[in-house]
This record gives sequence, C-alpha cells and structure tokens, in this order.
Amino acid sequence: MVPSLLFEVMLIGLLGIGSQWIAWRYRMPAIVLMSISGLIVGPILGIMNPEEDFGNLYNPIISVAVAIILFEGSLNLSFKELKGLGRPVVRISTIGAFIAWILGSLTAHYVAGLSWTVAFVIGGLFIVTGPTVILPLLRQSKLKATPAKLLKWEGIIVDPIGALLAVFAFEIIAFITSTNPDGSSLFLFFAASFFAVILGWVCGRGVGWMFETGHIPEFLKSPAVFIVVIFAFTLADEIEHETGLLAVTAMGMTLANLGINSVADMRHFKENISILLISAIYVMLTASLQLEVLLKIFDPNIIGYVILMMIVVRPLSIFLSTWGTSLSLNEKMLVGWIAPRGIVALTVSGYFASILSDAGYEDASIIMTLTFGLVFFTVCAHGFTIGPLAKKLHLSLEGRPGTLIVGSNKFTMNLAKTLSKSRNPVLIVDSSWERLRLAREAGIPFYHGEMMSEQTEYHLDTNPYEYLVAATDFHSYNALVCTTFMPEYGRTNVFKVSPYNMIDGGVNDSVDRVGGRILFKEDVAMEDLINKIAKHYVFRQTTLTDQYGYKKYLAEKDKEAVMLYALKPSGKIKFYTEEMRVSPESGDTIVSLTPPKKEIKKIKERLENQRNNGNGNNANNANSGNNENQ
Repeated sequence: MVPSLLFEVMLIGLLGIGSQWIAWRYRMPAIVLMSISGLIVGPILGIMNPEEDFGNLYNPIISVAVAIILFEGSLNLSFKELKGLGRPVVRISTIGAFIAWILGSLTAHYVAGLSWTVAFVIGGLFIVTGPTVILPLLRQSKLKATPAKLLKWEGIIVDPIGALLAVFAFEIIAFITSTNPDGSSLFLFFAASFFAVILGWVCGRGVGWMFETGHIPEFLKSPAVFIVVIFAFTLADEIEHETGLLAVTAMGMTLANLGINSVADMRHFKENISILLISAIYVMLTASLQLEVLLKIFDPNIIGYVILMMIVVRPLSIFLSTWGTSLSLNEKMLVGWIAPRGIVALTVSGYFASILSDAGYEDASIIMTLTFGLVFFTVCAHGFTIGPLAKKLHLSLEGRPGTLIVGSNKFTMNLAKTLSKSRNPVLIVDSSWERLRLAREAGIPFYHGEMMSEQTEYHLDTNPYEYLVAATDFHSYNALVCTTFMPEYGRTNVFKVSPYNMIDGGVNDSVDRVGGRILFKEDVAMEDLINKIAKHYVFRQTTLTDQYGYKKYLAEKDKEAVMLYALKPSGKIKFYTEEMRVSPESGDTIVSLTPPKKEIKKIKERLENQRNNGNGNNANNANSGNNENQ
C-alpha cells in the first residue's frame, strides 16, 4: 500500500498524465493506457485502492469530476455546428437511444441471464458513451467533420439521458410491481428532471448576464463558473439522483449558445481541467476494482453479452435511427461501431447495484462485473480500431500534414505552390477577394473570410492542417492570429513572418514577444520576401542524399538564399526559425528562396548555344549559296 494519502494523490496524477503523454507520443488510445495503469497499481499489484483510502470522499469526488467533465463537453455544443446535421443528431439521441435501450435490455435478459428489472435498468444505463471516452478518441483519430460532430453530440447529450433512463426504468418497474402502486415517485422523477433542465438554463443565463454586465471580475470568472456548475449539479442531484447530469448539460449548452466572449476565452483552461480530471478518474475507478470482478468478466455469458452489444445492438440502433437521413453508408458504419462506455456507466452502475441488491434482486451482484467488462472491451476495441477503420472507410483526415496560411500575396501564393507540389494540403485564408485573386489564378485552395471571426470557426474545417502561418502585411494581426490559435495547433506549429522594421532597423519588441515563432530569419520581413519574388527569386528544392549531406548543402548554398522549410518523406514539415533547430537528414528535401543565378546562367548558356547554332547555320547557308553560284 502507498505510504500516505498525499503520495496516492501524486501517484494518481502521475499515472494519469503519464498515460496521456505516452498515448500522444506513440499514438495510442489514452483511455486504454489509463485503465491499464489503474488496474496494475490497483487490483493486480494491490498498491492502492482509492475507494477505501478516500473513504466517504470517494463518491463525491467522482461525481463532481463527472459533472465538470460533462459541463466542459457541453460547452462545445453550439447549435451553429449542427448545420446539416440536426436531423441525424436528434434521431440518434432519441430514436437511436430508445432502440439501444430496448435491444440492450433484451440482450441482458436472454444472454447475460439477468432478471427483467435489472436488465431494463442497465439497458438504459449502457446507451451512454460520454465525453470522457469520446473526446479523447476524437482527439486521437482525426475524423472528418461529420462523423466527429455526430459522435461528440451523441456522447454529450445521451450521457445524462442514459442515467435518467436507468432511473426511469427502476421507478416504472417499482411502480408496476408494487402491491400498492403510488404514482408520487414517478411524478417526482419527471418533475425533478424538468426542474434540472430549468435550473441548468437559469444558471447558464445568470452566469452569462453577470459576465456581460461586468458583475464578475476577470480573475474570478473561471472559479465562479465551476462553483455554479457544482451548485447546479448538487442541488438537482439531491432532489433526484442522476438529474444533476441533466442540469450541468443544460447549463453548458445554454452558455455555449449565448455567444459570450468570456466563455470562449476560458475554453482552453476548461479543457486542461477536463483532461486532468479524466486522467485521474480513470486511474481511480480501475484501481478501486476488486480482483474477483476482473476474473468474472471472462465468463462466457458476459463475453457473449459484450460482443452482441458491440456488433448487433449498437449498429442496429444507428442504422434504424438514421434511416432516410443524409448520412452515407460509411458514416453510418463508423458511428455504428464506435460506442465506448466510460465513467458515467461505471459510477452510476455502482449506485444501482446497491439499490437493486437492497430491493432483493440477487442478480444485481454482477452489475459491476458486467459494466466493467463492457467498458474495458469497448474502450480497447474502439480505441485501437477507430483510426484504421476511419482510414478504410475514407473518413479519416490522416495523411500528409497540411498548412493553413493566413494572408494572400505573391510570397504566400508561391509558398503554397511548393507545398501543393509535395502533396501536402494547403489553404490560403484572406478577407479580401482582390488579394485572393492570386490564389484563384494559381489554382490554390482558398477560403474567403476573416480568420478571427466566429463564422470562420464554424464554416472552416481546420482539422486537415497541422501548421499555421500568419503572413499578412500587418504584424500585430499576425501576432493576434498566432496567439489565438496557439492552444489549438501547439506552440511549435504556429508561425508568423518577422515584424522587422526596415526603417528603424529592428524588431518591434511588443509584437515579437506575442504569439508564434518568427519564420526564417528575424531580419527578413514580409516586404523583403515579396521584393525577392519581384526580383525573380526562385523556390528551389534540394533533396539530400548520403553523398550530398546537409553540411555540404550549407557550404555550397547561396549566401542570399532564405531557407524556408525542410520536408521529410512522410510529409512532415520543419519550418526554419531562429528558435527551432532544423537538422535535415538524407532523403529530406530543403526548400529555399534563392537568387536565380543558376537559372540566369542556364538562360545565358541557351542563348549562347542558339547564337552559335545560328552562326553555324548562316555559315552553311552562305557556303551552299556560293556553291550554287559556281
């Protein structure tokens, strides 16, 4: 066992974030690694058992964390994002959820051998996927926009619905089987659910109003939001168990659609908190499992139940609910396969296991085993297959990394041409049709719009692009673009042209220190690059070999050349900056903006050859003329 509770808290954080880092580094499903690390330190090695060690604090910690995670996910549910997808999302979240509930309950009864009461309770619970499992998978897999949005919306909306369906099933069955039926409990359930939605809406509107009117200072906005989230969740949950999830979802969606800048500004902070909580909770939940629970998941009935839920119940519910919608067959197949269960299923199933056991249902003892079996197998199966399946169905954005260039001019247009020739996706964004004329004439993909506007956020799919280059004539605007998109692209993938001032002979410190790495050289500004294009500088591509290495290239290159980027055979791009060291290897291609000395030399040689050939032809013509005269 761990020496202290403080050490255990440290170990949970280390395992959670360590699993996230390993998953990022080696492109593996993070939720699988977190679950495995929890199992190793928990039931397998017996190093810790958070449920016992935290005591009465364990369940409240898990509940509050789930509420915050669900709220953070629902903050991304803007109705503007549903353009063209409203019908499939509504159908999957309603008809699809109902079909999955009925089919899952039948499977639990006839395959897992559960009583009708227990089967219908967990049948409702097991329709949930949730942001704790879906969002990490979407972050890892890089799906196209349609399936990614469908899975995200379904996971967040159905999360509270599944928990409420389980409560509803229990209340209905208790009402039907009671010797003295009393409808007050059913009325309380529906009234509490309605109250939870209204509470979430009121809290969302209230927070939005206080933000807009300045009643909350900037430094208190994030703490205030989290306290209100916990308040809404706790108040609703105290009235009726599991309605708290409905309250925080309603609050998050309300804030997401108010269009308040303060909420958008907190997005990355909330995402960081959510990642930290997800990492910690998965380790805590799996570390708290008993070894006998793990061994029971290999029971034939449980394995059979899990397999049918994955390959029959889920695909049928998706195909039947999306019949007649605009979704393609490939999109239905992918969404019909991906349905990992997560934290909500594990936490709520524990609650119902005790409730049903107290009510006299002996088969409720296997609920935790059944739940963990479904969670673990779906997390592993879907975590490892979402990427390959998406590629197979042509729904993946995996491929050569793309570059998003903000600003259309002669330099960026030629830079985009070199990237296109290398089969790397490229897109030029500009708010001026006149400036975009260069890109249109060159056949370069472009987007007409303001990069910083909200409309661009919803209409421009930035998923194919790993790198962002801000290359407009306005240095402050370039810095603002880089600062805004740095959390999305990463600090090492956001670049801007140098804010070098040719008149003062230096760099504007205030602009230099804000956002983005300076491209190429600090003393090479945008006007320098455009002037070089006007002087017919060429974009030269040089491929390194074992015989012609990087050192030899540097020794022979023109001193006036501007080295732009190194391109690896995989398509990965390394832009030259003074802050990042680029070390190309054999097989890499270096792209530079070079004086046209070689081209001029070739032109002179060609003209000389033509002149010599012309003189030779004239001499031959003269000789033949003399012969004729003779």
